[in-house]
Amino acid sequence: LLVSKDLGKHLLEVEDLLQKHGLLEADISAQTERVQALNAAALKFSELEGYQPCDPQIICNRVNHVQTCLEELGELAGKRRKELEDSRQLWAFFQEMEEAEAWIREKEQILAAKTCGRDLSSVLTLTNKHKSMLGELGSRRALLHQAMKRGEQILAKKRFSPGGIQEKMREVRLRWKKLEEVTGLHQQRLQEALNFFQFSAETDDLVAWLQDTYRIVSSDDFGHDDYSTQALLRKHRAVVEEVEKHRAAVLALRKQLALLAPEHRQGVDVQIRVVEVEQLYGEVAEVAVLRQQWLQDALAVYRMFSEVHACEVWVDEKEQWLERMEVPEELDEVEVVQHRFESLDQEMNSVMGRILDVNQVVQQLVDGGHPSSEEVRSCQDHLNSRWNRVVELVERKKGQLSSVLKIQNYLLEC
Repeated sequence: LLVSKDLGKHLLEVEDLLQKHGLLEADISAQTERVQALNAAALKFSELEGYQPCDPQIICNRVNHVQTCLEELGELAGKRRKELEDSRQLWAFFQEMEEAEAWIREKEQILAAKTCGRDLSSVLTLTNKHKSMLGELGSRRALLHQAMKRGEQILAKKRFSPGGIQEKMREVRLRWKKLEEVTGLHQQRLQEALNFFQFSAETDDLVAWLQDTYRIVSSDDFGHDDYSTQALLRKHRAVVEEVEKHRAAVLALRKQLALLAPEHRQGVDVQIRVVEVEQLYGEVAEVAVLRQQWLQDALAVYRMFSEVHACEVWVDEKEQWLERMEVPEELDEVEVVQHRFESLDQEMNSVMGRILDVNQVVQQLVDGGHPSSEEVRSCQDHLNSRWNRVVELVERKKGQLSSVLKIQNYLLEC
């Protein structure tokens, strides 16, 4: 049993042989105690004095022979255990290699069947799964490294033919290298797909924002008075700032497109999409400038109307005063009225400046092709007409006062 050359042909068989060998070693251990007791009893016969039933040398030789056989048996048992343990280490190594190959085949099949997703959500899901697989790959790499070290140790002992071990190690290393290459390639494809779908999502978000902004800047609501138009103008300026902030994002689309994988950036649809975004941004920026000008023109019109109204209120008041005013005949009263006209001259100079400003604003609006040019021009003409009437009334009343003063001065001289 101990000189048997059967070391097993697979791990389970070796385990079975080791179990049987353990029973044999236990049996040897039990027999060792018995042999030692028998040897001790036999040696007593070699020490007898007087009558000796057997030559003492024969007894010693026989005891030594039995002891030597027992020791040889122990040596054989130890040697066979070492051989069986080496065999178990060998077959355990081959089993680890087979398990590694099976794991590699499984991952190769998974990678071969994997797609890169159809949208951003599916790509993110696949990316997370791939990260988990990379974690598994790292753990398996450490185990494989340990198994390879055990293979090197088996080769260093030179107990078995190195051909099969080296071939298996070389084969597993090649398959592992190929798996890492395929894994890296798939990771690259996932990253390329992720970049593309992120680019598409950002482009879609940009288009949606531009479309919403276009609806805002193309509104035909310009307010109904000074206050509402100012509020709209403040809001519009904020929108214009946002449009300007998005200019960099639109300009960066070309650079982002150039960084995509060839299969993604060379697609006709994605190139057309970029052109559409650039055109849409140009339209939004252009309409935003126009709307700001229109709001400023509307604000100018409302402020002009407000100024015209204020001037006309003053004109109404002075016109009614002038028409009701009777030129007095008494000198004292004439002097009082004359002082009033001096104050009126100062007011008229101030109002005249405001009317000139109104005329200048009207001319700017008309020259700019404002849609309310006719209404503005009509309002201007009406104000100028009323102003001229007030000027005529003032001049007439001043003339009357001047005549009365001359008469009064003449009478005083007389």
